[in-house]
Amino acid sequence: MKLLTAALLLLFIAMCLASAEGVKCKCSRKGPKIRFSNVRKLEIKPRYPFCVEEMIIVTLWTRVRGEQQHCLNPKRQSTVRLLKWYRVWKEKGR
Repeated sequence: MKLLTAALLLLFIAMCLASAEGVKCKCSRKGPKIRFSNVRKLEIKPRYPFCVEEMIIVTLWTRVRGEQQHCLNPKRQSTVRLLKWYRVWKEKGR
């Protein structure tokens, strides 16, 4: 009986942890088009088992709104161009 109770408790804990892991997929909604000059930081997060595609999170800065974070669609042509531009810009040491 104790073994069965322990197994059920472990199963419950595993289910709770699995549901908490689903929170890591932040990009449920994709952000707007952006200007390259407003980019402060670019983060590329890998695919998780519970997230369909990789997450591209960009931090923008504007005088009016300050810093904002947006998720970008990795399949869009503008995002692909942004990634190429950012890699070249970073290699130049800026």
